Amino acid sequence: MSTKDSNLISDAISRSLDEGSAAVLVTVIGLPLGKSEPLTVGAKLLTKESGERVGSLGDSELDDGVAKHIETFLASRDEARFFKAEDFAPDVEEFRGASLLFERIEAEPQLVICGAGHVGASLARIAALVGYRVTLIDDRAEFVNRELFTAASEHNIELVLAHDWADSVREAIGNGRAVSVAIVTRGHKQDEDCLRAVIAANPDYVGMIGSKRRTNIVLDKLREEGANQDSLKKVHAPIGLNIGAVSPEEVALAILAEVVSARRGGSGLPLSSWRRT
Repeated sequence: MSTKDSNLISDAISRSLDEGSAAVLVTVIGLPLGKSEPLTVGAKLLTKESGERVGSLGDSELDDGVAKHIETFLASRDEARFFKAEDFAPDVEEFRGASLLFERIEAEPQLVICGAGHVGASLARIAALVGYRVTLIDDRAEFVNRELFTAASEHNIELVLAHDWADSVREAIGNGRAVSVAIVTRGHKQDEDCLRAVIAANPDYVGMIGSKRRTNIVLDKLREEGANQDSLKKVHAPIGLNIGAVSPEEVALAILAEVVSARRGGSGLPLSSWRRT
């Protein structure tokens, strides 16, 4: 692979991450027996969700086969996976046996937490430990004090003092790609302000804490205001999986479990449930 092609792919990866869009980098890692052309080990092709391609594996038919398989690979939630050419391009006979590595390229997952009370602070700590880029927002300066987050895993938690909830939330969410939002504020007014901003930003996941009654009050209010109905239906409210959580830390764990499940395409069921069917 030439330096020029390598630079083009590196630039395309950077742009994709900046845009928040997903892409797949495919690399030839093994050649068919007795074949040396046109494929070469190390050849790369980057294909974006939009269909844009950068680079080539060395054959246009194989490139087309890869492009058709991208959606399936992204839907699988795998970070990386090895394939033989015949696994996804059975009609391209001459490359049977070629080995290719598919790698997911997307921005690191971000969790925006609205509300830094006991649950919000616990959620920020757990999510940071798991590997999320965390933004913790509150309108009370004492709750987003750096002295409260001193562990090594907590140093990268972004603490935001909200002078205006909507503005702070919109800025934190950005284009919404790879972003999950947990609304765990202290009251209806803050919930409403945050949810309005979140619905407009359209992140990948949004959940709101509270009883059925409390969350319905907020959702009904926004529905009356004309908020997008489809977006409101996607709100996980009450937020979290039912694990019988009681303490703030347990509630935070239940919330993060649902966030991860939504991101990874999990069912939320016990892994042992197959034994009971």
